[in-house]
Amino acid sequence: MDAPFRILIVEDEPKLAALLGDYLKGAGFETAWIANGLEAMPAIRARLPDLILLDLMLPGRDGLDICRELRGFSAVPVIMMTARVEEIDRLLGLELGADDYICKPYSPREVVARCKAVLRRARPIAGEIQPLQIDEAAWRAVYHGVELDLTPVEFRLLRALSRSPGRVFSREQLLDGLYDDHRVVTDRTVDSHIKNLRRKLEHVTPDAPPIRSIYGVGYKYESP
Repeated sequence: MDAPFRILIVEDEPKLAALLGDYLKGAGFETAWIANGLEAMPAIRARLPDLILLDLMLPGRDGLDICRELRGFSAVPVIMMTARVEEIDRLLGLELGADDYICKPYSPREVVARCKAVLRRARPIAGEIQPLQIDEAAWRAVYHGVELDLTPVEFRLLRALSRSPGRVFSREQLLDGLYDDHRVVTDRTVDSHIKNLRRKLEHVTPDAPPIRSIYGVGYKYESP
């Protein structure tokens, strides 16, 4: 029997952390809890969890700073928890690398569902064929067995969208991580790159394009 997934809860509100822990344990997860941001990285390095629920506002060190350091050595899934809606663009920024976010107040059942979804993407069921495979170290993307010839910008866009299937990203959210030199670009730039990326994906699966445009909002990736 496989060992249960271990989820680290980094949250400074004891009652909220306890509630999350109860629901996650009820769903079959193993949990650990840390209340201070300064204790997060030592605990993560000592025993890397399968997923981290990371509060944005923490005593000692904030969640954004923790996530930024974490991405320097690990791709462990991170779900950010925040009451500051204005921070959402940064939470899911292409450079920061959070996998999802949840706004407070939230339902513990929703948190459990989000954890299951993120873990499923991070660790597919044995034998299950994943249509999209992204190798970040090699800057390589394979879709239905076909290696895609992507530009660096197209690769970043696909990586960002595919990290959260079904989630709609605004053009503004996608703009932040398009270029390493942080040049000023417009919404039309995003549209142009998305158009080229979709064309390459649709060349592989013309009847099932994975990237959809949401009128007046932005774009989302739908896993086949």
